[in-house]
Order: sequence, then structure tokens, then C-alpha cells
Amino acid sequence: MGDARGFLEHDREVPERRPVSVRLHDWNEVYEDFSKERLQVQASRCMDCGIPFCNNGCPLGNLIPDWNDLVYRDQWEEASHRLHATNNFPEFTGRLCPAPCEGSCVLGINDPPVTIKQVEVSIIDHAWEMGWVKPIISQIQTGKRVAVVGSGPAGLAAAQQLTRVGHEVVVFEKADRIGGLLRYGIPEFKLEKKHLDRRLAQMEIEGTEFRTNTEIGIDITAEDLMKGFDAVILASGATQWRDLPIPGRELKGIHQAMEYLPQANRILEGDRNTESISAKGKKVVIIGGGDTGADCLGTALRQGAEMVNQFEIMPRPPEDRQDSNPWPTWPMIYRVSSAHEEGGKRIFAINTSEFVGENGNVKYLKTHRVEQVFENGKMSFQEIENSEEEIEADLVFLALGFTGPEKSPLLEQLSVSLDDRGNVDRTESYETSIERLFTCGDMGRGQSLIVWAIAEGRSCASSVDEFLMGATELPRPVTAKETPLN
Repeated sequence: MGDARGFLEHDREVPERRPVSVRLHDWNEVYEDFSKERLQVQASRCMDCGIPFCNNGCPLGNLIPDWNDLVYRDQWEEASHRLHATNNFPEFTGRLCPAPCEGSCVLGINDPPVTIKQVEVSIIDHAWEMGWVKPIISQIQTGKRVAVVGSGPAGLAAAQQLTRVGHEVVVFEKADRIGGLLRYGIPEFKLEKKHLDRRLAQMEIEGTEFRTNTEIGIDITAEDLMKGFDAVILASGATQWRDLPIPGRELKGIHQAMEYLPQANRILEGDRNTESISAKGKKVVIIGGGDTGADCLGTALRQGAEMVNQFEIMPRPPEDRQDSNPWPTWPMIYRVSSAHEEGGKRIFAINTSEFVGENGNVKYLKTHRVEQVFENGKMSFQEIENSEEEIEADLVFLALGFTGPEKSPLLEQLSVSLDDRGNVDRTESYETSIERLFTCGDMGRGQSLIVWAIAEGRSCASSVDEFLMGATELPRPVTAKETPLN
């Protein structure tokens, strides 16, 4: 490494967020600029450890020590090449991934870990600015046609890899724009859509074809799709949301997070005629303490909510790692996202038992506190006596996660086998029970991280290329049966 003592001489530093009073009045990304010089200091903290566990913590196997060293040495273009060697879309992971690599950083055993995520996003943003990111156009055409159903990160990664080795790739998307949850599920303040549009433009120049407003199983039958292509990849995600079937669920004003967030994104795309759920002037409750709940929080605050409470049934995480959560596993600690910093109240260890309405609209929630109990190796929640409370709400968002792929006409027509969790079953090489049909990302894995989606898309592309051509030079970072360390 360029600075063998960097980790001893410098503390961890990350970009500051723009003042809350400023950023709540726009939808721009929340971070201030971070100078090259300060970033190079952070890159110098990478300690040239004997075994870089960060590589193992990252499903893509990113060459993290390599590009940390190159940034420190001011070799940014080469750092960009190393970054793209393992990751098709570092501008997405650098903004949206929770960075399991940092949880596995050896320096993190007894010091704050290297700012890997910030180095990553800075490399790719600088590479775009300098014009180093160019289309990679295949010099051969194989004559093989591949359909990709779904345009989220897994589908896009698979499509780009297969296009670059000369296959004719068509991506089908049922929505009116390409991008899946990147487009409509992630708020603008976390991912400005210019980053997505710029990458899609590159893919179109490379030869990938995008078809929007096309739902396979309805607009095109599964049979016709299979007839028209040599291989098909299912990458439609795990979009079957988890509901909360308690008394009062039928009241107006109770919405799924994925009914709310896409509408907000559509308005920012310029769709002025779209139906809108607005939190302006309302008392809001978000049920679910994860990233999707935080996305609802940040969106509601920007819309001018009067008050926001975010519920989490789990207890408040500890500030530091517990003995039962050792390095290099993902640290289960208390975190504050940019949205949490902006306002609202987080309430832990709380359960909702009933929605109560007035004139057909939700008015308040009946709740009680719970404690986490373990019995015979199973975890459950036990109500705490005399902890009942009524919490006002004009608007409720359910952000309870996803249970698997939607039960769609596509899956019915294919009669594809599902696993015991309701995901599309597949072999280690991403093949389903139907010949020539593959699946990757959340549709086969279940709800997971964007970095896993891209890793699976790249790996699935490798399997498809080998199936079509008998051999492949495409990388295969993970198998379909691999489970995360973090």
C-alpha cells in the first residue's frame, strides 16, 4: 500500500450531510461534496491486511484494496477500471448498498473501518465526469437471443453482461420506464435518477434493447416469449408485499409503502396526472423500521407532514457489537439514516393491534409494547402488560418487507417450480425447472441487497452464456445457493 501507516495516522471521515433545513426543501441527494484530497487520505487507511476480508464481505468480490491504493496514488482512471472489473453499476451500490464490506473490514475489529463505500462512489462519479466510462460494444454477434424479464439491478446486470459478449438481449419491463425499484422504489434524495438514465443510455449504445409497458403473461404470453428466444431470465424481484391483516385494515388512509413511494417518484419524473398520496399537514405512522420505512419517512417530511412516528417491533439495537455478533459478520447496531436525522420519532418494541377510524378514515392506532423472547430456539414477541397506547394517524404506511415474487400470470403460465419460501426454485447455476429458463436476484433469492442482485445478475449471465455457447469467459461471483456472510 502507498501509505503503510495511514490507518494509524488518520481517523475515519465521511462527507457531511447538507443542513436539514435546506435539504427538506428539495429532493436532491443529501451529501455535501467531498474533496479528492480528503478522499485520498481515507483511502490511505486501507491497511494492506494479509487477508482482505472486505473482498469476502462483498458478494461481488470487489477489488477493494486495489482501488483504495490507486486512489491514494492519484491513479483514478485505473481505479475505475478495477472497480468495473467486478461491478457493472458502482454508482448504484456506492449510494444504496449498506456496505457489508465495511462490516468485514479488518481495521473494523478495533477501529472505525475504511470508508470503502465513499471511495467507491467517488471513483465512479469522477470517472463519469472525466469521460472514462464508455460503452463496450461487442465485436462479434452470436446470433443468440436472450430475454430478460424485469429491469431492476439483477436484470440490468445480466443484460449488460450478455450484450457485451455478443448476444441479442431484450429487457422487458411492465412499467412505463426502465429501472424497476431503482426507478420507482428509491427516493430521489437517495439516488438521483440521472445516474440511472446515464447508465441506461450506455447500455442502449452497447446494443441492449428495452421494451417498457410490456407485462409478460398478459401482453406477451409466456409460451410466445419462450418460442422467441434461445434463453429467458426471470428477474422481476420479490415484490409481493407483506400486509398487516388486523381489525380496521380496510380503512382509508392505510397504504403499502410501494403504493406511496412510486407515486412520489413519478411526480418528480414529471407525471403530473398521476394519483398522489400526500403527507402534507398529516399525522403519519410508518409501520416498519427498515430502509423502506426510512424512505417513507424522508418522503413524508419533504411533503410537509405535521408529525411522523416510525414503528419497529424489534428492540432498539445496541450502539456497539455484542459478543454474539462478532466481526466479520454484519454489525447489528443502532444506525441513523439521513431521513431519521431529518425528523420524526422512532419507536422500538411496539406492535399495532388495531386501526381505528372515523367516517371511514383511519384516526388512530391501538398499540402495545412487546418484549423479545426466545423459547426452544424460536423467537417471538410477548405483550407487556399495561403498555397499551393510542397513537393518532391520518395516514399509515406499511413497510413490512416482501414475501417473494408476485403470483403473476407469467409464473402461472410457466408452471415453474417454487421453493419452500415461495421463490422461484433454481439450481446453483440459476436454471429453473423449465429448460432454457433462468432466474436471478430477489425473484429466486428472496428480498435482499442491491449488491446481491448485481452479483446474481452477473453470475446468471455467465450461466446463460455457457448454456448457449458451451463455454464462457464471463465471471461468476456467486452461486445461486450461496448464503451471505453478513
